[in-house]
Amino acid sequence: MTISHPAPTDARVEERAAVDAATFAAEIAVRDVPIVLRGQVAHWASVRAAAGGDRATAAYLTGLGDGGKPMEVLIGGPAFGGKFFYRGDNLEGFNFHREKAPLGVLLSELLRLSDVPEAERHILYANAATAPEHLPGWAAANPLELPMGGATPRLWIGNGSQTATHYDGSTNLACVVAGERRFTLFPPDQVGNLYLGPLDRTLAGPPSSMVDPLAPDLERYPRYAEALGHAVVADLGPGDAIFIPAIWWHHVQAFGTLNVLCNYWRAYDSSVSAFHAVVHAMMAVRDLPAAEKAGWRAWFEHYVFADEASAAGDHLPAPARGVLGPASQDRTERIRGYLLKSLQRR
Repeated sequence: MTISHPAPTDARVEERAAVDAATFAAEIAVRDVPIVLRGQVAHWASVRAAAGGDRATAAYLTGLGDGGKPMEVLIGGPAFGGKFFYRGDNLEGFNFHREKAPLGVLLSELLRLSDVPEAERHILYANAATAPEHLPGWAAANPLELPMGGATPRLWIGNGSQTATHYDGSTNLACVVAGERRFTLFPPDQVGNLYLGPLDRTLAGPPSSMVDPLAPDLERYPRYAEALGHAVVADLGPGDAIFIPAIWWHHVQAFGTLNVLCNYWRAYDSSVSAFHAVVHAMMAVRDLPAAEKAGWRAWFEHYVFADEASAAGDHLPAPARGVLGPASQDRTERIRGYLLKSLQRR
């Protein structure tokens, strides 16, 4: 399918028809580039219900949310064009606020807003609401039959919105239930051409690009033209899914007066963050003299990036390897303790 709105680029994400669990494990989960799986969840009860329109979608979701906790909802005024972002020239705040709302209240308000002219419509967006907490009946009624490593289903419910270009630290499978979505994706190595915002004060989790893919200011952000040369677009409708490898950058547009997406991030230890390692390296290494930085670059290559890095301590007796030992929960706790102790020194 192709959404009628102009796309940032003509390049498209590879597509294929829905796959079974074995094919997903062997051919999809090992990919390092995105792929669209057309009709992957077209059989879901939620997708079939959404074919009946906004009110049918709301009625179906309401039936699954009995006993669920209120969810966090991002709220933006009509003037911000659906783009959740920073506010002010100095990025002193955000152009939206957050409130807690029960699912039924959110859905009722979305239905009310569907009759409001688009230019006067507030934008509501419940993002990454975990199904077990907020829609207890979701997983049983809409089971994912693909191996995603114990991932928890998360619901994204709102009206027309834009999510700024960002990355996820884990492999992502995103499934459209209602409405349409456009993903504009960039490879991980385009980080330097995307002009990231603050690393320590983000919109929601990972840092985001400052460039608007729908209206890029190439005078202010000239390297973005290079990123755009590597971008690919995927348009998804109800029942479609997209597999996004970890660290791929993606900008997401949601179309429709009531749109729903369910995604799955492959389970991983979020307390062990490569991003935080980068931030720590900025403090410890970035501003050193060039010769010292070159020396530490060799350390990073030897202990982290080289193909044989995991064997860097093999010349030591196993009991003496400490943090150089193989990956394990014990090693993680050992490294965490070592780092905490070092950071607390004055």
